[in-house]
Amino acid sequence: MDKQSKNIKVAVALSGGLDSSVTCFLLKKQGYDVVAVTAKMVDDAKFEQIVNNAKKVADKLSIPHYVIDVSKEFKKDVIDYFENSYRNGQTPNPCILCNRTIKWGQLFDFAINNLGCDYVASGHYARIINDNGIKKMYPAKDLQKDQQYYLFELNQSHLNRIMFPLNDYTKDDIRKIALENNLPSRSSKESQDICFITKPMTTKKYITEKFGHKKGDFVYIKSNKKIGTHDGFYQYTIGQRKGIGIAWEEPLYVVKLDAPQNIVYVGTKEDLLKNELTIHDIKFQYPFDKSQFSANVKIRYNMQAQKAQIALDYKNKTGKIVFEMPVTSVTSGQAAVFYDVNDNHLIGGGWID
Repeated sequence: MDKQSKNIKVAVALSGGLDSSVTCFLLKKQGYDVVAVTAKMVDDAKFEQIVNNAKKVADKLSIPHYVIDVSKEFKKDVIDYFENSYRNGQTPNPCILCNRTIKWGQLFDFAINNLGCDYVASGHYARIINDNGIKKMYPAKDLQKDQQYYLFELNQSHLNRIMFPLNDYTKDDIRKIALENNLPSRSSKESQDICFITKPMTTKKYITEKFGHKKGDFVYIKSNKKIGTHDGFYQYTIGQRKGIGIAWEEPLYVVKLDAPQNIVYVGTKEDLLKNELTIHDIKFQYPFDKSQFSANVKIRYNMQAQKAQIALDYKNKTGKIVFEMPVTSVTSGQAAVFYDVNDNHLIGGGWID
């Protein structure tokens, strides 16, 4: 036990799952004064079970457990945003919004202001390093699980009070720790991407139930001619191949959505390639003033970052990204996140127009 840790109070964002449970265990073992906070994001049976699972972990570790009901905020900031994005022909990223408004918004503020915690910890896979008084976020050891992309909107006020105890572990390490210490979450499965859509419900079914069926045209982008019909543009995302249902000499992909006209433009794989894109609502994790610079850029979580030139307009919080090599499936509503070309720390990011 670290003597320096004894008087440091840390709140863990506890979902009752594997990563957050082991986060609690590791911090307690290191001697921190650990409390657990669970955010109830939807008032339903699934989230009630999440609260119960978290309580079992907290009881097992003999740490205080607090539950905050953020269902109203979650509905407004995450679910409404999710639905409106599809309505406008965009593909949303609810995890980033949840991190900004709920985990590092409502829960973070409750832990710091109401519980008097010194830090807030989570089971995210990322690493924070102090660089001459500036906190910077780096990749975690397990690059397969690295979650920096979802955290690009965090700033110094967050990074100065955050702990990511899993940064030096792989997912296999975490499972082993949970098993060896008989944590209630030891056999829990990976959480699904969109927590408020529960199987067997899918995103497509969810959106269709919300918006209904609305006949529209598939248009081949090279000829601008109609080649089929669909039941609503909101059922499709850029880069999608499955579910188009049109026989063609080459595989067809969704390459563009026209929400006002209810048109889904399709084309071949080469039609998905783009060299540049524009972004808005840019945020930085630390003071940054370069107007033009090179960076490695991700336009979705599960892609390899690609080298690009970035030009920023600070006044309007907008920017243009030009890639050295074409990238595929540039999607409005997703985040473009940029990383330092030398050491891969996260600089900031923005939302794709």
